[in-house]
Amino acid sequence: MIMTNYMDLLAANSPWNLILFMVIPVVAAEALVAAEFYALFLGEGKNAGWRKFEKQLGIFAGVYFAGVVTYLLTSVVPTLEWKGLLDQIAVISYLMGIIPLGGIALLELGILWQNMPSEKRAQKHFQLLIGFLVISHIAMIFGMVDPTLSGWSPEPVHMEMPMEHNHMMH
Repeated sequence: MIMTNYMDLLAANSPWNLILFMVIPVVAAEALVAAEFYALFLGEGKNAGWRKFEKQLGIFAGVYFAGVVTYLLTSVVPTLEWKGLLDQIAVISYLMGIIPLGGIALLELGILWQNMPSEKRAQKHFQLLIGFLVISHIAMIFGMVDPTLSGWSPEPVHMEMPMEHNHMMH
């Protein structure tokens, strides 16, 4: 089966690329969702531990993903041979995940929205988190699609075969 560059990257160097580029960022984001819900469930006064965990995890996730995106933009993306529109949507969506995830880290570090009331900051945090999950799922969906569906076709494989049989050994 023909795969997008997104899937090629995840499948290469198995299982490490999958762990580094998919498992760690997505598990961090999903753990943030769980911590957010749990902190809301506990209510003010009882959620300090969850808020601290959420803050540390948000900083880790944003900084980690910034490193991943930097690596991909400098070492991988320049070497890609695009496999059509679906392939581009998958890769670009994945890379765009740095906007919301980086935003969460900047929010937690007090760089963004530092003068905003805590309730509004929590709302921004949740919106950024939802944004990352939506963008990452768009990348996953388009990354799993056969790139030929958007009209791309692979280059035909040319194999050199000597036509002179006088060099064959018997």
